[in-house]
Amino acid sequence: MSPPPALALAPPLLAWFAQAGRHDLPWKQPATPYRVWLSEIMLQQTQVQTVLPYFERFLETFPTLEALAAAPLDAVLSLWSGLGYYARARNLHRCAQTLVRDHGGVFPEDPEILVTLPGIGQSTANAIAAQAFNRRAPILDGNVKRVLSRYFAVDGWPGTRAVTETLWAYADAETPGHAPAAYTQAIMDLGALICRRKAHCARCPVQAGCASFRTGTVDQRPAPRPKRERPLKRRFFLFVFDADGALWLAPRPPEGIWGGLLGVPELETLPELGSVLETLGPPSSLSPAQPLPPFEHGFTHFRLEITPVHVHLTGRPKVEAFYAPATWETLPLPAPLKRHLRTLTTARSQSHVENGVLPLFPKGTGRA
Repeated sequence: MSPPPALALAPPLLAWFAQAGRHDLPWKQPATPYRVWLSEIMLQQTQVQTVLPYFERFLETFPTLEALAAAPLDAVLSLWSGLGYYARARNLHRCAQTLVRDHGGVFPEDPEILVTLPGIGQSTANAIAAQAFNRRAPILDGNVKRVLSRYFAVDGWPGTRAVTETLWAYADAETPGHAPAAYTQAIMDLGALICRRKAHCARCPVQAGCASFRTGTVDQRPAPRPKRERPLKRRFFLFVFDADGALWLAPRPPEGIWGGLLGVPELETLPELGSVLETLGPPSSLSPAQPLPPFEHGFTHFRLEITPVHVHLTGRPKVEAFYAPATWETLPLPAPLKRHLRTLTTARSQSHVENGVLPLFPKGTGRA
């Protein structure tokens, strides 16, 4: 399918954006390269409402690119905790250091240079160039894919190479040379506010030219990802508390799922407990292992069933890596681990006696 004459979308879309677009997003106040870049990385596969509080906290802690580059990775991961896709945070940190080291702390305006930086793909590079420098650069994030798929009746799942290439051609043809910053934000806003998964066609400013609307096939595009069964993996998470209620945590490997975060030991089988606990202290100083009801955490490609196992130390541990409950919320922890700890602290705050509620700490040893 060949792209149509350029700028079928731009005139009505820009007129709509001037009246109804999102002009109050914090990364627009002002739209500096640092703020735009930070927001674009956070918004990858994440909704605006989820990103907003993280963006504000990042700016409070790291108000400049130099501050972010100089920060320890643990501090960056701690602020990112709960936002998911942690490779983004590691690449964010590496990118900041690269910009300070190799570019004098200045963002390149050319998207072909931006795309060479850690964590920046073509659409993100183009978005930074357009939003921060008002350069003509087409974008193709999830919202834009949905708009273009419907407007030009592009069939097929956008994750395939052929469909992606077609959508890029349309994105390029439609991006105007004038006001590219406004246009790229406008088409993202259209996908976020109007052309949603459940489309609000009656309010759409480009309805008249939409091929899917004319044929009544809006709900059929974009085609969904082909269904596949996500396998279920089962793991035991070992939570070891010392006599004061502090939790044993250790750094995870730098790459992979939750790379670089703090975590608890993960076991495939309960018999593995013995060798892990030997590193902490003599058996006489350990309470019996206490498995709790499992809960599930979902990933893109698989589901993880987590069974928490609690063990309490009554003597002095051989290792020092124990973290007090007051620090847990600020630590760089995987989301399901933090979720479990919040459940425990909530239960403890509601009741200091068992009464059928599992106590967080052994009786008489909890911290205030």
